[in-house]
Amino acid sequence: MLIRPATDDDAPFLRAMLYEAARWNPEWPREPIEQVLAEPALWRYHAAWGRPGDGGVVAELDGAPAGAAWYRLFPAAEPGYGFVDEATPELAMAVALPHRRKGIGSRLIRAAMDRARADGFRALSLSVAAANPARELYRRAGFADIGEHGGSWTMRATL
Repeated sequence: MLIRPATDDDAPFLRAMLYEAARWNPEWPREPIEQVLAEPALWRYHAAWGRPGDGGVVAELDGAPAGAAWYRLFPAAEPGYGFVDEATPELAMAVALPHRRKGIGSRLIRAAMDRARADGFRALSLSVAAANPARELYRRAGFADIGEHGGSWTMRATL
């Protein structure tokens, strides 16, 4: 497996991974990706990817993308689900279904944290549903609960 920095060319794959992150529960309906990602709350996570404050990593297996972890700064006037403050980027992460439960997520989170640190950030935040098993993955990576809203937890990790 290769983990490399995300580039502007990865925008379509990041959109696909955002869809997977938003529809993490296999029991939920799988609406068309265009419909899901057009929701204003999700649109802000991928629109105009590559702006200042955007960064992340992509995992590749045999030259094909298998997962991604990326972060983005949000203004207080238009916060993401896991918004903490304007200086803390919010992390999103997903691994393509055929590649889950192979340790890719853990490696992606660590690589994204390293990249964010190198980019000069001191912390990352995220939002995760209380029932999402990835919550334990985030805890193992150093994220701690800082607040709950509507069945989801906002978590923060100091870099």
